[in-house]
Amino acid sequence: MWQTNAVALRAEDEAMLIDSPYFPDELEALPGVLAGAGFEPDALIATHADYDHVLGRLAFPGLALGVGEPSALRLREEPGATQRELRDKDAELYVERPAPLSLGQVQALPVPGSIELGTEELELHPADGHTRDGMAVMARWCGVLCVGDYLSNVEIPMVEAGLQDYRSTLARLAALIEDADTIVPGHGAAHSRDAALRILDEDVDYLDALERGEEKPTLPKGRDTREQRRIHAENLARV
Repeated sequence: MWQTNAVALRAEDEAMLIDSPYFPDELEALPGVLAGAGFEPDALIATHADYDHVLGRLAFPGLALGVGEPSALRLREEPGATQRELRDKDAELYVERPAPLSLGQVQALPVPGSIELGTEELELHPADGHTRDGMAVMARWCGVLCVGDYLSNVEIPMVEAGLQDYRSTLARLAALIEDADTIVPGHGAAHSRDAALRILDEDVDYLDALERGEEKPTLPKGRDTREQRRIHAENLARV
């Protein structure tokens, strides 16, 4: 479902979990999987405040959740919205959880900016356009770039917060991709540098078609499905 990704990064004896899986059995298994691999997290990060990215708190209720300053503002301005959206999606999918989602004390992180992980540094880059509060996380020491809900091989761009903002984010990501070995989207497969740049070019072409107001654009191979056509109709209504 959604091919949701969570990424564990480690430097020295500290580890960080970025984003989260969705289903209760995945979340229940996550602490044991990470501990067995030596990646037991000391903190959590969400690339944005959508409900399917902040569920690390259900797996690690004792850890603080870090989000970019725009996400922290979104959570303050829309109290309880993330939890309500999760409850609605769970009801739609007949998902039962052992406990409701509590975000606890949310830590606002500087975007653009950086935070320390062990002796290394995680770079935090703005990534708005999909939502108004997106953030990309770059770990240069291991060549990993986590882009949130961008550059997916299973979804077309979902433009919820501005077409030009989305274009600006893709331009920033293009520069970061050049310095990365593995690019991890929020949904779908992780990419090599070349694959990520190809998807980025496809997404720019799609945004061009969206800006022209095309009702039936040519969608990228592998993403031309009924669901993606529905998402395109929503994009078209918004822009």
